[in-house]
Amino acid sequence: MTPSFTAPTLLSKLPATGVTIFTKMSALANEKGAINLSQGFPDFPPDPRLLERASQALLTGNNQYSPMTGLPLLREAIADLIARHYGRNVHVADEITVTSGASEAIFDAITALIKLGDEVILFDPAYDLYEPTVTLAGGICKRVSLEAPTFRPDWQAFEATLTAKTRLVLINTPHNPTGSCWLAEDVERLWQAVQHRDVYVLSDEVYEFIQFNESVVSVHKHQRLAERSIIVSSFGKSFHLTGWKVGYVVAPADITAELRKVHQYVTFCTATPLQQALAEHLLALPEESAGLAGLYRQKRDVLRNALANSRFHLLPCDGTYFQLLDYSDISDLDDVAFCEWLIDEVGVAAIPISVFYQTPPNGQRLIRLCFAKEDDTLVEAAQRLSAL
Repeated sequence: MTPSFTAPTLLSKLPATGVTIFTKMSALANEKGAINLSQGFPDFPPDPRLLERASQALLTGNNQYSPMTGLPLLREAIADLIARHYGRNVHVADEITVTSGASEAIFDAITALIKLGDEVILFDPAYDLYEPTVTLAGGICKRVSLEAPTFRPDWQAFEATLTAKTRLVLINTPHNPTGSCWLAEDVERLWQAVQHRDVYVLSDEVYEFIQFNESVVSVHKHQRLAERSIIVSSFGKSFHLTGWKVGYVVAPADITAELRKVHQYVTFCTATPLQQALAEHLLALPEESAGLAGLYRQKRDVLRNALANSRFHLLPCDGTYFQLLDYSDISDLDDVAFCEWLIDEVGVAAIPISVFYQTPPNGQRLIRLCFAKEDDTLVEAAQRLSAL
């Protein structure tokens, strides 16, 4: 007789989460042969000297585990980078942790800080990693809307959202997906709102070196706020190496100790030869990141100029490598359907902005293009879009 059994019941911890829009649109672009301006990665090569350093690190035997916190040489180079750009001195051993991408750093920090029922404030639209991570940690997301076209924070609305349960504020400047950047006065307003509360700040600054305003803004530059903040950065964004998945997180020693408890059981360490290559590159070319804003400003302008006579309305872009387009004069389709139509009929892949919202604004017609591409690619995509 065959024994009977009962299959276990699988209950998803993330029932509302599916395949990311980036995966979906890139797959459609590949299937249709469309120009892919959807997913945020460069289509041009990184500095060949950095690739040579990685090759040498692989070949000379630096292929075993690094220290859990990151190679000392790389953490020292990161400390020097922060001192040069922001005038802030951070403790190499106690305040810097190398992670397997910025996403891991964000996951580690949220998991370490958030307990069941804690509230986390996000600014809407928000990168799609944030809320699922908060949910897995048992937290509750509260969203404060950023209004087009500037997407600057509404500080009265923010202060009204703070409660006794607020544990963390998650900010992102320069901002994905909108390309907006905070001003120094925004950082100060945040400090004024949280300074007397038991609240931490997680600042996602992966596009920190891609700011087009004269004044560069970072939580690193606000001493008091930095003392209670976790600041996340990405070498993938800074050196056109998104596939390397090397990031780092800077936080006060007590917070760092807690997030490292999570980090050691998520990845333990990041690929050692890649860390070695990045450390040597930073030491050899300490000012290379200073030219990043100029590179992407030029690419932004190539795309914007090529779209100047189109029926799209171009929103401001003060940072990142993303440009928002309003297509209200072209179609009444919702943005997901419009992006699918663009791939099928125009041969250009974009990202719909509604997927970044908890509740998208009624009637908003916005899509996002990535301009981290070769100039010829940008011009060809713009010519196709301008034909609409």
